[in-house]
Amino acid sequence: MEQREFGRLGRNASVIGLGCWQLGADWGHVDEAAAMQILHAAADAGVTFFDTADVYGDGRSERFLGQFLRERAGESLFVATKTGRRAMPPDDSAYTEANLRSWLGRSLDNLGVDRLDLVQWHCPPQATVDRQDMYDMFDNFTDEGLIAGYGVSIETTQQALDAITRPQIKSVQIIANAFRLKPFEQVIPAAAAAGVGIIVRIPLASGLLAAKFTPTSTFGSDDHRHYNRNGEVFDMGETFSGVPFEVGINAAAELATLAPEGVTPAQAAIRWLVDQPGVTTVIPGATSVAQAQANAAVAGLAPTTAAYDSAVHRIYDADIRHHVHSNW
Repeated sequence: MEQREFGRLGRNASVIGLGCWQLGADWGHVDEAAAMQILHAAADAGVTFFDTADVYGDGRSERFLGQFLRERAGESLFVATKTGRRAMPPDDSAYTEANLRSWLGRSLDNLGVDRLDLVQWHCPPQATVDRQDMYDMFDNFTDEGLIAGYGVSIETTQQALDAITRPQIKSVQIIANAFRLKPFEQVIPAAAAAGVGIIVRIPLASGLLAAKFTPTSTFGSDDHRHYNRNGEVFDMGETFSGVPFEVGINAAAELATLAPEGVTPAQAAIRWLVDQPGVTTVIPGATSVAQAQANAAVAGLAPTTAAYDSAVHRIYDADIRHHVHSNW
């Protein structure tokens, strides 16, 4: 699989990664056996980049990855985790050195490693992104060998732009997809110019772009697509990219008609992201081996057609922009 460089980190990642939120919680239950099968299927298909967080299932996702790393010892695998949301609400006052050391230590234990490959500040408040002492603390963690590098996983484009100006930041994780085009205006070009890796999360707008949902589709009570549709628990943009459900269903159905023959709507949507300049890795999640394999196969597909790209922009401008563009 194609590898792309995190310039400031000096390390490569597969262009398709695996988002491991689903293996922890909030997308319905995935048992341990299924989780391990998904991880191995992704790696067997060429995936080398795995993204998790210390709060996904209260560490469950990290622990699965730790077992996976032990089972594939000696392979060049890249695991990015996140920190900062173990305190609820995760306000700026929670980002203390004592808390951060404790949380990083927990991630080291969960993953079974001596050093974390990449630690991302997990949707921090703007005040935290602005604090010089945060950068000083994480520089110290790097010097001590706790982490190899650090970046941010953020909600807004302004937070991303602010972080990119800091030379210590190695990566920015951001929501970008056919229903969230704003990052392509400034953030992703700025990151590319600075050598900052771009990790694209929620590439299918929580499954909308797979074009399988109907207005009567329902989700389990433990699925954020049920309990966070209007931002009841965390930022609304993390669920369906902030797009109203029925609006997204209709827009996705229209875009799906442009998927090339033999390519699923989900694969076409992920391939479009892969083809955008400045994107380092795209991290769709999977709740089955078949999904993991189909996602990984995107790396080998033909580039996006001009007709599909044109449709993305046309549909966004007509149906999606006014719902999301000014919010994040």
